[in-house]
Amino acid sequence: MSDANAPWLVVGLGNPGPGYAANRHNVGFMVADLLAERVGGSFKRAQKAQAQVLEGRVGPPGPAGRRVVLAKPLSYMNLSGGPVTALRDFYKVPTANIVAIHDELDIDYGMLRLKLGGGDNGHNGLKSMTKAMGPDYHRVRFGIGRPPGRLQVADFVLKDFSSVERKELGYFVDRAADSVECLVTEGLERAQSTYNS
Repeated sequence: MSDANAPWLVVGLGNPGPGYAANRHNVGFMVADLLAERVGGSFKRAQKAQAQVLEGRVGPPGPAGRRVVLAKPLSYMNLSGGPVTALRDFYKVPTANIVAIHDELDIDYGMLRLKLGGGDNGHNGLKSMTKAMGPDYHRVRFGIGRPPGRLQVADFVLKDFSSVERKELGYFVDRAADSVECLVTEGLERAQSTYNS
């Protein structure tokens, strides 16, 4: 069980730079950006890590709200573990209070699955995080589905969402942000029963 007063570190995984911004692989950044909007602040370059961060609270106003550090690593996806570990150490966040938001090939587009721990399923961002600090952090897995036809996985994840997918993307990103807030304020079981699809 995590320390009730410890902050949470919520990390959107993605690749930095405008060329990657709308890629499927960057859906973690999209959710982090929406959470930042809700918190009412903007990301700033971290002093102690290669990341953009925003400190704030989620949940009900007052003491019931939970302290969070939202983060977007500025390394490439496959090097996410370094910045996340530096932020964990700087903000004194227990590993069980870390949430990684990431794209997931094995789940249909727009579906969510929340879990604690587990393997990396070939995801380079998770692989880097797990190598740096072990697997015992939370994941918000945002389904992007499998590539159509013979399209390679690497090409698929680095492509932008299709025009059909973009019609619902805002709704799904909003729902993923809700699931993160629920996880942080009400716990994993409640978030799973409400948002796992």
